[in-house]
Amino acid sequence: MSATHAAARFEDGFHRRLIPFLRKRGWRPRTISYIGYGDADFVRVLGRVVLGRQHPVQDALGGVSLEEDLVARRGWRSYVTAPVSYLPVVVRIGQTEHRTVTDRSGYLDLMVGDHGLQPGWHDVQILAKAAPPKAARVRIVSAEARLGIVSDIDDTALVTLVPRPLIALWNTFVRHGSARHVVPGMASLYSRTLADHPDAPLFYLSTGAWNVMPTLVQFLRSHGFPAGPMLLTDWGPTNTGWFRSGQEHKRVALRRLAAEFPHIRWVLVGDDGQHDPQIYREFAREYPNRVAAIAIRELTPGEQVLAHGSPVAAVEPGEQRKFTPAPELTGADGFDLAPQLRRALAGH
Repeated sequence: MSATHAAARFEDGFHRRLIPFLRKRGWRPRTISYIGYGDADFVRVLGRVVLGRQHPVQDALGGVSLEEDLVARRGWRSYVTAPVSYLPVVVRIGQTEHRTVTDRSGYLDLMVGDHGLQPGWHDVQILAKAAPPKAARVRIVSAEARLGIVSDIDDTALVTLVPRPLIALWNTFVRHGSARHVVPGMASLYSRTLADHPDAPLFYLSTGAWNVMPTLVQFLRSHGFPAGPMLLTDWGPTNTGWFRSGQEHKRVALRRLAAEFPHIRWVLVGDDGQHDPQIYREFAREYPNRVAAIAIRELTPGEQVLAHGSPVAAVEPGEQRKFTPAPELTGADGFDLAPQLRRALAGH
């Protein structure tokens, strides 16, 4: 086994010193629940346990929930967290309890079989040691589903009007809502597609950090986007380096969805500002019968400059000449893509 990267060792050492300091000042474990998913055979429960301030009134009695607290914070406070590592956790699904522990970054990622949940939305309970109980939403996908949607977030559902190299700093230190704008027509594109295919699940797949998930959920909900599980990334050092590869995160997540839902063909929605077209085409070639359509939002020249410094779309040499078995749709926004997607899905 290779040694843990120096960055991860530094982070672990910092947390070992920070957590006792915060505990002495009254901070206690609190659970952040993420949106999980599953089918008749499994359910994936996601969350994180961090240290948080104790509010004078408990959440159930009208106090401030941790998610509300995170949404209200300035950006940098969302990233300065003290994860509770290797903490015992009980996940209660119905009357059955399943035990696990958080990982080194405080994350909970539990797969449970034989859960007994019917297709649709459900709440499961996360009971972390010394933390208040927390409900987590999970979407159980029907065995009848034959279509699903995977959507990028940045530059696809919303646009952050700052240069891409500065987005992490902007989200970290400023993150003001007025700097984000919804992409016209994307919410209605998803809503109409799901209305035509009621069993279809919608997954939001992004290279964004879990730290900003509460803000993203609030933003998407307020602009009429359908609810769906989010597959984001950890922010900061890993066991192998300073940061995770966003492209590899998307590739791994897509392959996992393909394995978990072998009966579903996917509509892959992204933008041409970074690597979505290449990643989606690779997936379509690897799973030629599993992609119903690839829908790419074309950024404006100004958005392209913010995304990667050039007014033209980022295209890998020779990429467009490679055969892709799935139909590819392009448009400036959801209104352009909607009629094309409806035609592509006719008969599904």
